[in-house]
Amino acid sequence: MHTAFAYIRSFLAITFFLISWPALANQHTLMVVGDSLSAAYGVPSETAWVQLLRDRLEAHGLPWQVVNASISGETTDGGLRRLPRLLEQNEPDVVVIELGGNDGLRGFPPNVIEANLAKMIELVMGTGATPVLIGIQIPPNYGQRYTRMFSDIFPTLSDRYDVGLVPFFLEGIFDQNGMMQGDGIHPTEEAQPLLLDNVWPRLEPLVR
Repeated sequence: MHTAFAYIRSFLAITFFLISWPALANQHTLMVVGDSLSAAYGVPSETAWVQLLRDRLEAHGLPWQVVNASISGETTDGGLRRLPRLLEQNEPDVVVIELGGNDGLRGFPPNVIEANLAKMIELVMGTGATPVLIGIQIPPNYGQRYTRMFSDIFPTLSDRYDVGLVPFFLEGIFDQNGMMQGDGIHPTEEAQPLLLDNVWPRLEPLVR
């Protein structure tokens, strides 16, 4: 009796594995490495753009899990230091790099920001994953020369490495009533679907 029970249990386990294998084999991972704009700062996490991305992928029946490795206040230097471990832990197929805003607001040298982002792109590509770069802009009060040098970082890297680019994450958001929080830096809850819509054209061809 015991032998028969063990046989049945083994048969059921193997059957379950074979049924589950296609879904497991087709499962992909998208990882977001960002700052407060992706870390749900000031908005409920269930309404933030990264969660809305999860919801959209599920609604479309696309076999992707989304790992949000974003931290409020993160800089390109911090992201670069964390990235090797994140890549090892999550083995992503696509990595969204949404960093640089805090560097710009703190007046970090543009060449340092560019070098950090370049190394992140190279690390991602070195694993066989596909990077997607999200561009950001800073207020004009930092001076015309600095703001131009900063904004040029993102298209320059996109061209150099031939990676997908979202030109400006806050396009159609930063200058619209009710779309920015009181600090003038972070989008409101109402703006989160627009953030996703700004990113989606670069992600859709990859996740499909």
